[in-house]
Amino acid sequence: MKIIESTRESYGILVNSFYELEPTFVDYVSKECSPKSWCVGPLCLAEWTRKVYEGGDEKEKPRWVTWLDQRLEEKSSVLYAAFGSQAEISREQLEEIAKGLEESKVSFLWVIRKEEWGLPDGYEERVKDRGIVIREWVDQREILMHESVEGFLSHCGWNSVMESVTAGVPIVGWPIMAEQFLNARMVEEEVKVGLRVETCDGSVRGFVKREGLKKTVKEVMEGVKGKKLREKVRELAEMAKLATQEGGSSCSTLNSLLHQTCAASHKNQIS
Repeated sequence: MKIIESTRESYGILVNSFYELEPTFVDYVSKECSPKSWCVGPLCLAEWTRKVYEGGDEKEKPRWVTWLDQRLEEKSSVLYAAFGSQAEISREQLEEIAKGLEESKVSFLWVIRKEEWGLPDGYEERVKDRGIVIREWVDQREILMHESVEGFLSHCGWNSVMESVTAGVPIVGWPIMAEQFLNARMVEEEVKVGLRVETCDGSVRGFVKREGLKKTVKEVMEGVKGKKLREKVRELAEMAKLATQEGGSSCSTLNSLLHQTCAASHKNQIS
């Protein structure tokens, strides 16, 4: 309630989105909502720069970068899988996800951030020729920008969605909590840059079996739908870059915000 009250009484809200991604929403929140909102994203483009490892020194590269470089040399497309740091996943569900990735036969890099998430016995040994499991911190933006990465199995947290879109990588959506279900629906039905994983009962919160995950992963990575998704998300990635450049929608919105707040501040000082 304190957060809601504080938001209601604030001068405005900064939103991590951009006009070209969702024009109807941007028009609504900027003109109809109170307090007023300004869409100034994608914020991930404002702070990120690609890392350069001097002279290609393998000792400087994290092992996941070296692994991705190897897949690129082999011309093997990689699915990046990560579900954030807050998700609670049952052992049964985790095992189905692991088996689905294994049976899909696609190359994958899976980041697991919770020590208690155990994988089936012998799993990493069985998939070692085309899959790698990472338990340490990674630079997600760098992974998504790697040329070998062609898909993102994601919980559809908003930051992950924005990072995937700006990297031009289609999404395999598996929402777990909070607003992720709405984000996943938007990704598939509105923006059309991804597909949601099939659940066993067809519900948005249903259990995901290996067959459903395998089917969706293969469609995004190798199917006709995946090709169309890739074309669309790459178009959006270019639009996102333009939005944050001088004269772009987000840049212009930010300039407008600065002018309005400075004018309001000057007026208050005079009065």
